[in-house]
Amino acid sequence: MPLVVIKDAQLGYKNPVIGPLSFSVDLGERLGIWGPNGCGKSTLLKYFCHDATLFEGSIEIDPDIQIAYQPQQPITPQEIPLTGYEYLALMGADRAQVPERLKTFLGQRVDKLSGGQFQILSTWANLASQGKLVLLDEPTNNLDPEAIDLLVHTILAMPQEHGLIVVSHEKSFIDKVATRTLDIF
Repeated sequence: MPLVVIKDAQLGYKNPVIGPLSFSVDLGERLGIWGPNGCGKSTLLKYFCHDATLFEGSIEIDPDIQIAYQPQQPITPQEIPLTGYEYLALMGADRAQVPERLKTFLGQRVDKLSGGQFQILSTWANLASQGKLVLLDEPTNNLDPEAIDLLVHTILAMPQEHGLIVVSHEKSFIDKVATRTLDIF
């Protein structure tokens, strides 16, 4: 059974802002959703957090899976001095599979990392968590080209026992990380 099956879904808040959409996501698949700012990509992900409403169609989620969600601006735990390793443990992420390029800053305190380093750490924490369906909302926001390259590497190292939906307005990024793409306008 797929992790999620969406059929003719129209989603929004007081009114629909996106749809109709139809797609599914399986284990090991990385679905990239591309479209311009304001077309409703984030609204789709917010449905899974109960922050958006399904007006039409259906969304079936495998009842045995957990969902991991990273918003556009991951929340940095400023008041709790955790190292990167401790943050991964707190998030339930598998530390054994951490990509080599991330290990260089895992011993540092999270509140001392750059915004881009924390964003990539948070992305890995979600990808390697207990969440079998991982949702990433505009993960390239505020990243420089080197950090985007590290983010791409991090996503491509995703454990195969997870499925991913990543939304972005950057087509070149989606083309690098997705095994399948859905364009929304």
